[in-house]
Order: sequence, then C-alpha cells, then structure tokens
Amino acid sequence: QVQLVESGGRLVEAGGSLRLSCAASGPVLSGYTMAWFRQAPGKEREFVAAITWNYGTPYYTDSVKGRFTISRDNAKNTVLLQMNSLKPEDTAIYYCAAGEGGSVVGRYGYWGQGTQVTVSS
Repeated sequence: QVQLVESGGRLVEAGGSLRLSCAASGPVLSGYTMAWFRQAPGKEREFVAAITWNYGTPYYTDSVKGRFTISRDNAKNTVLLQMNSLKPEDTAIYYCAAGEGGSVVGRYGYWGQGTQVTVSS
C-alpha cells in the first residue's frame, strides 16, 4: 500500500514562497508519475504539476508555469513543489498523488491527506 504524506503548507503573503514536500512509502514507486493537485473552497480538484518517477520529466498547468517547480528525490522517496511569487488565487489544499500520469484526477490511485496553503493579499 503506497502512503503519501504532505507537509509545508502555511499562511504566506502574496509574492512569497513556499516549499511543499510529499514523503512516499510502501511499494517501489518506479513507473508511477507523482503529481500535485489543489482544491480551493467550492471548486473542483485541479491539476498543478507532475513529474515522471524514472526520468524526471515535469509538466505544469499554465497558471503556475514559471512560478512553481516540481522535483523528486528518488533516494528519499520524496517529491517537492517549490512555489514562488505566490498569489491569493493559489490558496487551496494541496494534495500529493501517485499514478499513471496526466492531469486527470482519475488517473491517480494514491493520494495524501493534503496540506493547506493560504496566500494573503
């Protein structure tokens, strides 16, 4: 059973930075794509960024390109999301996920419990 635990979310001012971490444990994760999604109050969960486990190829949703960077440390089974130039509209619960890849929620079978990111204006 794959387990994912997020950390790093907190209150930050607009323009600030945060780094989210996702610690993965359980069966070997090679072959899984690791991703970050977010869900704001009253909205559907949306894709943020993903990275393939073996080759480290990242991809992002347009609204975070140039501001967010996803990376992974295979030795530590950790995926990071560096978030810079944060905006109030980035406020959401951020979820780590493992699965087949892409930007669709249904392609990811494993999810963490989420970490709250709040950006004040």
